[in-house]
Amino acid sequence: MPMELMLLLGLIGIFAAIAILLSTIGAITSDKQAVSRSLAAVQAMQSSPASMQAELNKPFGERVVSPGMQRLTDFGRRFTPQDQADRIRHKLELAGNPPNWDVDRVIAFKVLGLFGGAILGLLLGTLLGGFLPAVGCAVGGAFLGYYAPNMAIHQSAYKRSDQIRKDLPDALDLLTISVEAGLAFDAALSQVARNTEGPLAEEFFRVLQEMQIGMGRSDAMRALGERTDVEELRSFVTAMVQADSFGIPIANVLRVQANEMRVKRSQRAEEMAQKVPVKILFPLIFCILPCLFIVVLGPAGITIYDSFIAGS
Repeated sequence: MPMELMLLLGLIGIFAAIAILLSTIGAITSDKQAVSRSLAAVQAMQSSPASMQAELNKPFGERVVSPGMQRLTDFGRRFTPQDQADRIRHKLELAGNPPNWDVDRVIAFKVLGLFGGAILGLLLGTLLGGFLPAVGCAVGGAFLGYYAPNMAIHQSAYKRSDQIRKDLPDALDLLTISVEAGLAFDAALSQVARNTEGPLAEEFFRVLQEMQIGMGRSDAMRALGERTDVEELRSFVTAMVQADSFGIPIANVLRVQANEMRVKRSQRAEEMAQKVPVKILFPLIFCILPCLFIVVLGPAGITIYDSFIAGS
């Protein structure tokens, strides 16, 4: 066992023994005081006003967790620039604003991950032995804990954008058919939102709600483009805004956009197919070929080795 680890464990043992000794002495000498305090607490509970009773009857999350998260949020707000808070808000928009997630909660989890990762890294480094490994693990754990909420939001936004990109061609086909059948654009958009599922349908519902509360169609479509990073959807939004501004028939624009989306989907599938040989190269070299060589050449190598041993 390394000397640094033995010294650290010895110090921890000494402090633990002193703490146990002091607590034992305090428990023996303050027995009567503890009983009197308990009785006073019981009497206070029985004679407490209704507001205190209502406060104590609240769930554990409201009494302890929520104030703790608020303190973490206040602490994180002191060291978080305003532009970083705006970036977090934009990432949450791209992720579809998950339930119970906002900027304050993300900041609180970043602070919690910072301290929690540092403590876990320090403990791991101490078990590995040495002062430098402990410091390195603490710094690495703090870094990972601080950026873990960002990575989770980024992954959620990536999945959502990919789902929108996949659903957009079919949704535009349905929108084109509805408009050509005689429906207005708003009614056709509502028809598509009701008959489809996923994040794209949610965005269409939000566009309809914004138009219902008084926002113009062009402004609602521009807001849709700002809430996503899918280039195909932004292209569709730009085309619809221009068609609305210049008075171009929407059915023609939708037909062109639907054809373009189908072409882009085919091109994207071909691009992904062409990337497969490159992606499989490293697993092939480092995983498949070594196993193949072992299976094919292993018996021959054993036979040759036995022949040399027998000949000598």
